[in-house]
Amino acid sequence: MQEYCNDKITRVLDKYPIVLNKARKRFVILFILGMIKLRSVQFCEVSQGLNDKVKAQSNEKRIQDFFRQVNLNYEQVALLLSMFIPRKKKVTLCIDRTEWDFGKCQVNILMIVVRCQDITIPLYWEMLDNKSGNSNTEDRIKLLKKCIKILGIKRIGLFLGDREFIGHKWLKFLKEQGILFCVQIPKHHKATVDNALHSEKYKIEQLLEHRTVVKVKDCMVDGVWGNVYAKRLKDDILYLFGTAHLNYLAELYRKRWRIEVFFQNIKKRGFNLENTHLRCFVKLKKLLALVCIAYALVVNMGLYHHKKVQAIPLKNHGYKANSFARKGIDLIRDGLRRIWRCNIDLYFQWVEKFFRWTILNPNKFTIP
Repeated sequence: MQEYCNDKITRVLDKYPIVLNKARKRFVILFILGMIKLRSVQFCEVSQGLNDKVKAQSNEKRIQDFFRQVNLNYEQVALLLSMFIPRKKKVTLCIDRTEWDFGKCQVNILMIVVRCQDITIPLYWEMLDNKSGNSNTEDRIKLLKKCIKILGIKRIGLFLGDREFIGHKWLKFLKEQGILFCVQIPKHHKATVDNALHSEKYKIEQLLEHRTVVKVKDCMVDGVWGNVYAKRLKDDILYLFGTAHLNYLAELYRKRWRIEVFFQNIKKRGFNLENTHLRCFVKLKKLLALVCIAYALVVNMGLYHHKKVQAIPLKNHGYKANSFARKGIDLIRDGLRRIWRCNIDLYFQWVEKFFRWTILNPNKFTIP
């Protein structure tokens, strides 16, 4: 089964050369499958499933050499990841940061993910060396321009961000690009509303007054004109601003939660990225690239199995028993452990169909 997956993924890496050397391509495949099999990114763990024909110490040395010596083509990585996004569909981009500490090393990652229908795929990210501080406008604009180059401006239907991603220059850039956006605004930012005779600035508490929800069309926040939605919560105020339709701002903003789920999947539930002992940001960026490729593979594997083979059952609370990512991980791990031995031909059949559906013929990729 592992040789079969190697062959299929090799054909993919031939189309998107994130590394050029053939031996390095094979290593990338083995490392990705090893992470999925062991559900870990720690080199000592992945080495146990990298190559059964050599000692684990030799595998670990090979891993260390790769991360020390090899440079990845991150533009090709983004092209590879974009292949997993349904074609000819409008997408939603979500931006956020995630961070964790390992001793004195503070890991801080700025990332943009693509949400389209049932899946979320990472696209571009940057390691921030600012002691867990917020990103700046230049970082965001640079990252978004790369996404626009890959996807095209017409495919971006919506852009979402939390209260960190604000500021006149940033919001003005989104509006000038013609991208509909919805971001959360800190409640101390005032909104300028046009009255009959003049414009007046209001705090969000003033606009709410004694109401639970308020919607204001065509007002200015941070020097940019758009729409405002505000709602009183138990201990806070949800304050949204954007150029998206006023009546749908709250509903659209809920979609931002998908990036939080993605972070949970790669940091805890799926690959335990937080357990890495790497402190070098160059190596961490390489590791994150391989984790993102593995995640895109398993989430599409789970989606394909759900739509084409057997639907994931619903629990009493109405949610699926497993996420697509978890289902994809379980399927690949089952195949690598050969527990499908009695039905291996059937297993090969649907894996072959999966690769045709989502990878080997990317131009025909559509979700039924």
